[in-house]
Amino acid sequence: MIQRGIPCMLIRGGTSKGAYFLARDLPADVAARDRVLLAIMGSPDKRQIDGLGGAHPLTSKTAIVAPSTEPGCDIDFLFAQIGIEQPKVDTTPNCGNILAGIGPFALARGLVKANDPRTIVRVRTLNTGTIADLELQIEKGQAKAEGTARIDGVPGTSAPIAISFLDTEGSVCGALLPTGRVVDVIDGIPCTLIDNGMPVIVLRASDVDRTGYESVEALNKDNVLKARLERIRLAAGLLMNLGDVTDKVVPKIALVAPPSAGGALSTRSFIPHECHAAIGVFAAVSVATAAALLGSPAASVAVMPQARERIVSVEHPTGEFSVSLTVGGTEQAPRVEKAGLVRTARILMDGTAYIPGGIDAGFSEEVH
Repeated sequence: MIQRGIPCMLIRGGTSKGAYFLARDLPADVAARDRVLLAIMGSPDKRQIDGLGGAHPLTSKTAIVAPSTEPGCDIDFLFAQIGIEQPKVDTTPNCGNILAGIGPFALARGLVKANDPRTIVRVRTLNTGTIADLELQIEKGQAKAEGTARIDGVPGTSAPIAISFLDTEGSVCGALLPTGRVVDVIDGIPCTLIDNGMPVIVLRASDVDRTGYESVEALNKDNVLKARLERIRLAAGLLMNLGDVTDKVVPKIALVAPPSAGGALSTRSFIPHECHAAIGVFAAVSVATAAALLGSPAASVAVMPQARERIVSVEHPTGEFSVSLTVGGTEQAPRVEKAGLVRTARILMDGTAYIPGGIDAGFSEEVH
């Protein structure tokens, strides 16, 4: 059978990398679509040797993009985390790093019109309904790639993409604090169960007998810790209105500790079974938000700025992630009104991805 070709771009978005597609180029049937995405990424296979995936959760991601059907929005974006060793396509979470690449992709595919010197693309993430404004620098009608913005975890510098999240609170769980409490005790450990764009369990590293400054390699080999964190995660999933999360990539887990490099606090983020080399966009936003909540484990170790408009530097294994928070309410009951950050993105490849002809993709026999 002849292989099937599907238009595709590879884009580095933030500290992740993914395959980006127009929705119209993929099967409308979800099961067929998932078979196509698994085949393109080379899953299931721990090396993803027969596909575009990079054999790591940060490089086994896809974006499905279309003109928005929501009034006032430009683009609809569906994020899919592709399993590596398991044939799973998870559209439960969102991904702020892959989101950063949506603007360049939409411009390159002609879905939005560029306005020099800057263009704002309003994107609705279909996974959660979250809406964000992406402010892009424009050069010759396309998103500018080169610039002076640097983000830890990515070599060199690129043009900045300013992302403002308009409504991330409770995006997956239905509330910022799904249990209504700043602290829940799970398996004897005080935790904050929070969702400000990403469901995250935030706990002090010291409460699980770790420093919070361990290397990624050491934590990935720490099976005793990982088993305990998974017990906490499974229990928290039920409390966070997520049900049985055994086969889900949310909630994530963040161990927090006092800052060690001049930031607000130090983190070690699990996604959820591997320690992240950095920290995800929405995980950083949720951890920074937790640090603003009086009485939370994160607040107990954080050195937080106190202004209404504050930059919270979230330290991670390869540097730091600056989150912009607008905090209202009162000192006793603070409320995060707005969150934002800066990412970068670069189109790496524009071409055709192929799937074996034997994959039941639900397409007609005609080949692209």
